[in-house]
Amino acid sequence: MKIVEYIREMRIRGAGRIARAAAHAIKIAALSYEGGDLGEFVRYMLHVGELLKSARPTAVSLPNAVNYVLARLRGVHGVDEARRVIVDAANSFINLSLRAIEAIGRIGAGLLEDGDAVLTHCNSSAALSVIKAAWREGRRLKVYVTETRPRFQGLISYIELEKVGIPTTLIPDSAVRFFMKDVDKVVVGADAIAANGAVVNKVGTSMIALAAHEARVRFYVAAESYKFSPATVLGELVIIEERSPLEVASPEVLRRAPSLRVRNPAFDVTPPEYIDAIITERGVIPPKAAILVLMEEYGRTLEEELTKISLDIEDSRYL
Repeated sequence: MKIVEYIREMRIRGAGRIARAAAHAIKIAALSYEGGDLGEFVRYMLHVGELLKSARPTAVSLPNAVNYVLARLRGVHGVDEARRVIVDAANSFINLSLRAIEAIGRIGAGLLEDGDAVLTHCNSSAALSVIKAAWREGRRLKVYVTETRPRFQGLISYIELEKVGIPTTLIPDSAVRFFMKDVDKVVVGADAIAANGAVVNKVGTSMIALAAHEARVRFYVAAESYKFSPATVLGELVIIEERSPLEVASPEVLRRAPSLRVRNPAFDVTPPEYIDAIITERGVIPPKAAILVLMEEYGRTLEEELTKISLDIEDSRYL
């Protein structure tokens, strides 16, 4: 499946875009299925879902999008109904995702003031939506964008901001602390948000948050509610993806230094203590309120899982 390859190879990047691409892929798979057996169709769709989930393990938006669509298969009768349900659910998720980004921009714009210098990292649709919305509302901003090595996603953000006329300066990741004295606000996106309010985002985010904390610069995270990780309520950790050494060192360098060990984590974790607020389509919340978003979004499922765990613990007392 090409979309799985595109996500894995980062031709499709950004947690929101990945989630929408996954929903679209499931829709394509449903429409291309030609069999007439419902059980076989469900197994096929679950297989497609697992393939998509494996493409980028850290982006919680990916499994959340897949689960949102496939959960609608419960109680269907016949392949035709199942296919229609999948297509409707995929379209619904994509529309909800796009509307969420617009809402985040509108809500988050109120946190930026005229004349602010804003720093952003990587290429987040949600974070850029906040900056663009504030600009459209008449606030004269200037923006610092980090290169975001090793894949240079910051260049994409630079191009997007320049297109709408926002004065933008590209800086090396390692120069963030140098420029932080000139920054008024930091706005970044998120690939996953844990139940305790910790944010998983492009590697380098935690260092930016630390520099902002030291300089008393407000640090905001812009993220759709489907980027909150329900698994973390149950104690599971978000997997930090490590990518190919070839993104950091060329094949020639690796051949010349066969004993060289290269590690290339794609994400890091920013503790909630360094985050002033999380901007969602539902409003602005403190990091510690992440659990409330999760309970509202996945309440019944989480209650069932927590009850199951509680019963398992009770049973284990008699082992």
